[in-house]
Amino acid sequence: MFGRNAKSEIDSLIGISARIEGDLVFTGGLRIDGEVHGNVVAADGNDSVLIVSEHARIEGEVRCANLVVNGYIAGTVYSSDLLELQPKGRIHGDVHYRLLEMHGGALVTGKLTHEPDLAMSAPEPVFHLGVAAEGASA
Repeated sequence: MFGRNAKSEIDSLIGISARIEGDLVFTGGLRIDGEVHGNVVAADGNDSVLIVSEHARIEGEVRCANLVVNGYIAGTVYSSDLLELQPKGRIHGDVHYRLLEMHGGALVTGKLTHEPDLAMSAPEPVFHLGVAAEGASA
């Protein structure tokens, strides 16, 4: 992921034989090789990294900053920074992203919505000049 060492960013791992029933909240980095039947949400937001391996399956909403998908997600996806869809990546649901990297072979069945960077999309500041009090000369 753009010069980052994803291996050193992973704090937690859900193994290939694991199956989680229910929502999963994580901080830092998480790699999923197994199944999650529930929402997967990053608690810290900005620095979160979620890697969905080619063996992984998520059925639920996914929310995090950086997301690498090479497995299957059935649900709405929100990536506030970078979404990387690798060749075996499959998403069945709407996708909201800021930056998107999509490799050949990746598949999205749903609506792609670009969510621009908040700092870049902020409107120009508006200055309101005070109205002079009655009887005061300008």
